[in-house]
Amino acid sequence: MLGWIPMARDLLRHTLATLAYRSQKTIRGAPEGFAAYRISPTSRTPVEILAHMADLFDWAISLARGKAAWSPIPAASWDETAARYTEALRAFDAVLESDAPLGASEEKLFQGPIADALTHTGQLALLRRACGDPVRGENYFVARIGAGTLGADQPAAVREFE
Repeated sequence: MLGWIPMARDLLRHTLATLAYRSQKTIRGAPEGFAAYRISPTSRTPVEILAHMADLFDWAISLARGKAAWSPIPAASWDETAARYTEALRAFDAVLESDAPLGASEEKLFQGPIADALTHTGQLALLRRACGDPVRGENYFVARIGAGTLGADQPAAVREFE
């Protein structure tokens, strides 16, 4: 039996919540200096990656509204950039939750901005480990993740690894 088969928008909203759960874990409690940590001379810093992630969801909103626009905003402080990222996630989620027709297919919205942000979340986790402050792994299958939960106030981990 296949169980509940979500509509495409429902699945995208759950994907955003999953992204938020994982990315907020990499953002919360970042050590002093992490925002400016640079693993190589040509790599982005964590705060630049986070600003790019916020830009991705501003772009996703424009795509969903049928008016594709890429307008990157330079990184600010870690806290300001994290707040902008969270707000961009919430704004995109609101577009998906609405009944308004989408100006881009759900598949394209996933394969572009959402998948890119998932990749960057992994980069942030790797950078946390590289700078000596790893994010604790956990069994994400049992995590309490639900559509619309997008901010730093994520549910506590159910089963983190030792």
